[in-house]
Amino acid sequence: MTSAAEFIDRTLQAEGSDTRADADADRIGGGLRFYGASVGAVRGTVRDADRRYPRMPHDEVTALASELWSEPVYERRLAAIVLLQRAVPMLRGNDLTRVEQFLRDARVPDLIDPLAGDVVRPLLQRLEEPDATRARRIVHRWSESDDPNLRRAARLL
Repeated sequence: MTSAAEFIDRTLQAEGSDTRADADADRIGGGLRFYGASVGAVRGTVRDADRRYPRMPHDEVTALASELWSEPVYERRLAAIVLLQRAVPMLRGNDLTRVEQFLRDARVPDLIDPLAGDVVRPLLQRLEEPDATRARRIVHRWSESDDPNLRRAARLL
C-alpha cells in the first residue's frame, strides 16, 4: 500500500467507532465493511492527506483512488470519491472507464449517488469535444446496461 493510502486507511480506522460501524452496516449494508468514521472525518482525512502529499499529479490521484477502492470498506471508498471530487478539474474523459468500474462495484446508493453526482456530472460539464461526445455515448450505454448501478448513475446525470 502506498504511504498516502496507508495514512488515509490508518486515520479512518482511528476515527471510527464500533457503535457507528454497526449502525452504518445496518443502515447502508451492501456487504461492505465499516470502520465507523463519520463523513466529516472522511472529508477531513482526505483534506489532511492532500496537505501531507501536496500537488499529486493526475496519475497518482487516480491510482490512490483505485487503491482506496480496492477494499470493500465503506469509508475507504467514500474517501476515494472525496479524493476524486477534489480532483475533478484534473480528471479526463478516459477516467470514466475507472469510474465505471467503481460504479459497477459500488454496491450501495450511498456510494453510487455521490460518485455520479459529484464526480461524473461535473466532469461531463467541463469536457470539450471530442471527449464530450465520447462521454455522452458512455453514459448512454450506462442507461441501457444490465447493471443496475450503471443505470442508476445514468439517471442521476
